Amino acid sequence: MSKRDLKKYLSELNKEQLEAQIVELYEKFSPVKVYYDFVFNPKEDKLLQECKLKISNEYFPVKVSGRKSKPKMRRSVAQKYIKHFILLGVDPYIIVDVMLYNIEIAQAFSAENTIKQELFYKSMLNSFEQAVHFSIANGILADFKKRILAIYNEILVQKWKNQALFNAIIEPFED
Repeated sequence: MSKRDLKKYLSELNKEQLEAQIVELYEKFSPVKVYYDFVFNPKEDKLLQECKLKISNEYFPVKVSGRKSKPKMRRSVAQKYIKHFILLGVDPYIIVDVMLYNIEIAQAFSAENTIKQELFYKSMLNSFEQAVHFSIANGILADFKKRILAIYNEILVQKWKNQALFNAIIEPFED
């Protein structure tokens, strides 16, 4: 069904029928419930706190039963949250904050640990590029420029092998 057909169908329903359909969607489909729960009670701070905890746990796992877990360093955890936040329509400032936090926590980890996997550096490059482009697209680059440059400077300090690629991303707006 096309969007036009859907609009035509919905315009033929009365208010009660529309309400019944929305309630049915809410009850049947979890994403619809999550969306409406967020729309009517955003609690962005709680979502952000939960998200940052999960991301930091990827690099600095919490001890369970006195045993220290091995860091998993999965970029996908942050990416799932970012995608979910974009889908929900979370404030772009919060989304960029999460994007940058993911890189910052990974840098904190790499400052203390030797990372041999090339994929880690490529993954961080992708995250960095995504954060910069998202902040530009949402007109909030100026608000995050300091953090972006701090991330880049840390890349130089840690001597990441792909630092030239990071430079290419920030070069157009660097002072």
